[in-house]
Amino acid sequence: MRYIIVGTGAVGGAIGGRLAEAGHDVVLVARGAQYEALRTHGLRLITPDGPRTHALPVVDRPDALDLTPDDVLVLAVKTQDSVAALDAWSDRPVAGGGTAGERLPLICAQNGVESERLALRRFRRVYGMCVWLPATFVRPGEVSAAGTPLTGILHLGCYPTGTDTTAELIAADLEKSKLLAPVVPDVMRWKYGKLLSNLANAVEAVTGPLTGDAAPLVERALAEGRAVLEAAGIDAVGQEEQSKARGGRMRFEPLDGSPRGAGSSWQSLTRGTGTIEADYLNGEIVLLGRQHGVPAPVNAVLQRTANAFARERREPGSMSVAELTALIDAAC
Repeated sequence: MRYIIVGTGAVGGAIGGRLAEAGHDVVLVARGAQYEALRTHGLRLITPDGPRTHALPVVDRPDALDLTPDDVLVLAVKTQDSVAALDAWSDRPVAGGGTAGERLPLICAQNGVESERLALRRFRRVYGMCVWLPATFVRPGEVSAAGTPLTGILHLGCYPTGTDTTAELIAADLEKSKLLAPVVPDVMRWKYGKLLSNLANAVEAVTGPLTGDAAPLVERALAEGRAVLEAAGIDAVGQEEQSKARGGRMRFEPLDGSPRGAGSSWQSLTRGTGTIEADYLNGEIVLLGRQHGVPAPVNAVLQRTANAFARERREPGSMSVAELTALIDAAC
């Protein structure tokens, strides 16, 4: 199989780089400065076992690549960019007839739970992936991933439920690439569990590295999230089951010379992209809360504040925990 990594940021770069190291065919898809850096200098992947540069094929648009029936699309853009990417790739012809949307498997290797629904409108074969992969992308052409001996743990399954042979084959390739990939029939249950942990991303993005001072805010956001999921009848993997699945298989090591690691939302603000994924993390809890009559004011404030930081290109970590707490208290 050939893996087409649509969105070569932190997650896409780490997965693509590790697959390439294991001898798998990989094509990177990027845009702007990232595309130019990858095309000119290759993908520099920094891990605890050392830095490596991969000179891989890279394209900046779907029509620059001829698709084959053996291709797998890995969607690793932020959810706010999913529709544009899905629309661009779903109608692309595949050698032998048909389109990518009709014939090719598409893996949503993303935070949140919305992209799978968006993808299923356009692709017949959609797979969810719950990504536990600590990686950082703030410099064009460079991705650092601090996990060892495994780079990440990627629960994989058919969307909305089930497993199949394709998932098993993809998992086998990933597991030859320092990426544990358990195939599960309930992948969205794992992704909802990850969603809860991602509610802290907005706190980190606007106030900086999470410390004891931020813990009460994070717990308030989590408590809202758990209450909303319960009201919606949505089962999410809990911390105990997540810890058991990891089972000490991955530890974090500092990486000399690489940028300080932080969550994906913090990285978006650092790169000054103008967008952030808060609408599909904290905003998912707000949406479900409104649908099921459960107030979620903490997550609503976190959503609005993170969006304002991105839109105004404010410096990550430039709001104090006390200021953010006051905004939330005023809304509650």
